[in-house]
Order: sequence, then C-alpha cells, then structure tokens
Amino acid sequence: MEGREYKIFGYKGKQVRDNIHSEDVANFILEFSKAPRVGEVYNIGGGKDNSCSIYEAFAMVEKLTGKKQKSTYLDQNRIGDHICYYSDLRKMKAHYPKWGITRTLQNVFEEIVQAWHQRLPQAVS
Repeated sequence: MEGREYKIFGYKGKQVRDNIHSEDVANFILEFSKAPRVGEVYNIGGGKDNSCSIYEAFAMVEKLTGKKQKSTYLDQNRIGDHICYYSDLRKMKAHYPKWGITRTLQNVFEEIVQAWHQRLPQAVS
C-alpha cells in the first residue's frame, strides 16, 4: 500500500500459505489455557480455506486498494521453502471444539487495508 517493492523468491510466486488473524491465535491460546493438554503439538494457521498464493494475495489487495503491487521475481527458492503449506486444523478443533477460525482471508485483508488507511492516510492515497 506504500508503494514499496516486494521480492518474490522462487516458485513463480505460486507458493501457497495459510493466513490467520491474531485474534484467532489468541482465542486458541485462551481455549488451550482453560484445558491444557500436556505434550500435544498443534500447528496453528488459517487452514486450507484461508490459504492463497503470493499472486492471489496481491490480487486481493489490489482489488481492495486499487493499487498494483510492485514486485521483483528472483528465480531462486528460499532455502527450506515449500511450494504449499496450510495447517490441518482437525486436531485443534477436535480437542477444542469451541475454537475455530472467525476471520476469512478476505476479512483479514480488509482489516489490514482499513488499518493502513487509518494510520497513514497520506501513504495510501
């Protein structure tokens, strides 16, 4: 939104990641604190429904802001990077049925854009 350049490392910008709102992370921690399960491991994230590629994220933000993302593509993958990752939330939901994702990917991007407009109106005009 500030017009800065984003560097895309490898996979032609098609690498997929899941996205999660901080409140959904905090809500999971709250549910866990009410009934801790010693020794359990959870991979928290937005899950398959809240995943997108870098280019899909650019398109979503461009639609919300009307600004094209400036980017440079570097034809080398980051060491240890994966083409696709999203968290499997079934175990978390089974152990903590009151917890779930409350913000869609669209909601997350809308909140980010709105926050930028509130903080830096001159930077996003």
